[in-house]
Amino acid sequence: MAQFSVHDAKTNLSRLIADALAGGDVVIARGNVPAVRLVPVTPRGKRQFGALRGKIACDAGFDEALPDDELEGWNLG
Repeated sequence: MAQFSVHDAKTNLSRLIADALAGGDVVIARGNVPAVRLVPVTPRGKRQFGALRGKIACDAGFDEALPDDELEGWNLG
């Protein structure tokens, strides 16, 4: 585990980022007390339209209007 002061981290930020991306353990400390760990962000996967097609089913009455007693609970009117 490599530990750096805040001042050293500011001075060498590009190198520390490269170390973290390469899998190194980079810790930034205030004085001698470890404060934060620099880790790479895992990218989110790209969303795919229709990825759940065939996995989700809707009831036949999905598009029908709600009964009046249920609509009253929504305070829409």
